[in-house]
Amino acid sequence: MVDAGKPTPERKRFFRRPLVWILLIAVIAVLIGTFFSGGSDYKEATTSEVLDHIGGGDVAEANILDKEQLIQVELSSGEKKEAYVPAGMTETVAQSLEEGNVDFNTEVNETSVFVSFLLSMLPIVLIVLLLLFFMSQMQGGGSRVLNFGKSKAKMVSKDTPKTTFDDVAGADEAVEELREIKDFLEDPKKYQELGAKIPKGVLLFGPPGTGKTLLARAVAGEAGVPFYSISGSDFVEMFVGVGASRVRDLFTQAKENAPAIVFVDEIDAVGRHRGAGMGGGHDEREQTLNQLLVEMDGFDTRGGVILIAATNRPDILDPALLRPGRFDRQIPADAPDKEGREAILAVHAKGKPFVPDVDFGTIARRTPGFSGADLENVINEAALLTARRNEKAISNYALEEAIDRVIAGPERKGRVMSEEEKTMTAYHEGGHALVAWALPHAAPVHKLTILPRGRSLGHTLVLPTEDKYSQSRSEMIDTLAYALGGRAAEELVYHDPTTGAQNDIEKATKVARAMVTEYGMSAKLGAVNYASGGSEPFLGKEYGHQRDYSDEIAAMIDSEVRALIEIAHDEAYAILTEHRDVLDQMVVELLDKETLTQEDLSRIAARVEKRPPMSPFNGTSSRRPSGPPPVASSNGSRPQSAAEAAEEADQSS
Repeated sequence: MVDAGKPTPERKRFFRRPLVWILLIAVIAVLIGTFFSGGSDYKEATTSEVLDHIGGGDVAEANILDKEQLIQVELSSGEKKEAYVPAGMTETVAQSLEEGNVDFNTEVNETSVFVSFLLSMLPIVLIVLLLLFFMSQMQGGGSRVLNFGKSKAKMVSKDTPKTTFDDVAGADEAVEELREIKDFLEDPKKYQELGAKIPKGVLLFGPPGTGKTLLARAVAGEAGVPFYSISGSDFVEMFVGVGASRVRDLFTQAKENAPAIVFVDEIDAVGRHRGAGMGGGHDEREQTLNQLLVEMDGFDTRGGVILIAATNRPDILDPALLRPGRFDRQIPADAPDKEGREAILAVHAKGKPFVPDVDFGTIARRTPGFSGADLENVINEAALLTARRNEKAISNYALEEAIDRVIAGPERKGRVMSEEEKTMTAYHEGGHALVAWALPHAAPVHKLTILPRGRSLGHTLVLPTEDKYSQSRSEMIDTLAYALGGRAAEELVYHDPTTGAQNDIEKATKVARAMVTEYGMSAKLGAVNYASGGSEPFLGKEYGHQRDYSDEIAAMIDSEVRALIEIAHDEAYAILTEHRDVLDQMVVELLDKETLTQEDLSRIAARVEKRPPMSPFNGTSSRRPSGPPPVASSNGSRPQSAAEAAEEADQSS
């Protein structure tokens, strides 16, 4: 039942339509004009007709309206008439009325002046009202006309569904830090007795999807104090000074309701490093940042307001914003570890049916590097796939398919490849899998497939057994070799590489250059960082920047990067050459099944032994093959299998 005293959403939308307001204003103007002009019972007549009535003695009473140049007469029969009196004839008409002994009045109708003015000003009034209406619509409602400087922050109300710390998983350290903020707001005396001060600002930073905004919502649900939420982009407008005014208004509201919490999402929109632009001017964004700095820790020392901000790019924030006294605490929100991923999966699995044999621990191990948003997407995709298959519970197959969709995109069943292209893709993916299987530091191969997904024709999935936070040089060399395994297989089998290795080469080059310029893993260049200016996020600061090394060093960097790529490539090529028969068998089964699991690989590559670790840090590899890759055959025949190549060698000998 709808309360008659409260406007419904349909009624609100009806009165927000411009046409409704235009018609309403027009009707009001007409009614006002009619009211002030008054009603008239007189019938319009000609001047000569009225003068004839006066001369004939038929007029009982008359009124002369001098300003309107009208004469109104009431005849002996009771009929009322009015007529226009030409200029200069008013005295003549009055004399005729006196001669006929007719009572008459001469009056000035002041109301007509107002009506005339109203009618003349009506178009201007309508235009002004329409302008005000449209301006109020641009500002978000009729109650905010011209309130450009007012804050757009939304205060979390009691009716808003609350998120608590129990809804946050995989971020135990961040929850612990924020829980202390809540405790201080609830019992400040415990901290004040020890002389402790509440942090003025808390910065949550980390990659997208790691739960920064979720943490802020949990603080809002747990705090029990006024909580204001706003986006960084809401401060900046096209009008100069609006952003600074909104910052002042926001903190004024918060201080009036102190203790209070203000949450600014994506603060990098307003908190970027000052002086980073090409012109170096004092633009609107910098004015807003200056006001924010003053409000956080300026001359006014009144406390009680805690600012929580979130950003994906802490490296581009202004240093004055990050110092103690403003953002006292900087809390990282990183990708969760295995236990964190398992807890996140359990949170998002609430209320969804699963088959009994689903193990979230196994799913967590198969999703290294996934953020909380990725894991939520995995559960949701699995639920959608289950509904599409008309099943009642989410199975391991649905979860596995959902992981593949998140990593590589949906399966492209409509893409039809020729047998030759399928075989080439199978050798490419088989090269990745076999090299990863043989290397001591490569992550175990989980599965490989030649089913197209997203932009790839196939993919090989490797899953580490545990989360790693650092890598040795030999581990990174093995990573390079695994990345180049597909390219090496194409060269070994077809003697003619394809464009399918583009992404592999791009990733390998990026890793190799980081090894040389950032990690100091080059014997020739030593432990020197040559990439200090390579990641500058601002064009203005990067413009005209001179590199910190000479042309000779630059050439040496390129040479060392290429040397690392060649070491890894030769390592992959040596593995594939030594185990060519295993590669051929893997391709045959891959063409038959289209997808090989870890169990299939264990059976096929059972006799492939792990290679010894890389040689010490000397820029070379003890496993580097001696011979170059084979040249293409002159007759253009198909690639030989290992058995055929051995038979041909025996015949030639």
